[in-house]
Amino acid sequence: MQYLFPLIMVAMLGFMMFSQRKQQKKRMEALNQIKKGDEIITIGGLYGIVDEINDQKVVLDVDGIYLTFERSAIRGRVNQVAEVETAIEETVVEETAVTEE
Repeated sequence: MQYLFPLIMVAMLGFMMFSQRKQQKKRMEALNQIKKGDEIITIGGLYGIVDEINDQKVVLDVDGIYLTFERSAIRGRVNQVAEVETAIEETVVEETAVTEE
């Protein structure tokens, strides 16, 4: 019985690490799929079109102004971000409908 609590803590820690790695891998795959001409959003909320991209930096065309960002400053492609936000909203609506019944 005295080993149950530490065992549960180790299991929770392992699950959190696994989830974080999975999420990081998914983000890296999404960043690797970005190419010239894609419309993206940065982590600061700036929308732009990719003009140039390499392993470390991205040059965005924002209404004729070219801005350089680190690749890690990209949140994602605009259509992908909208899909994720829609999925989150649908989940919240479904959960609300279930709890009201």
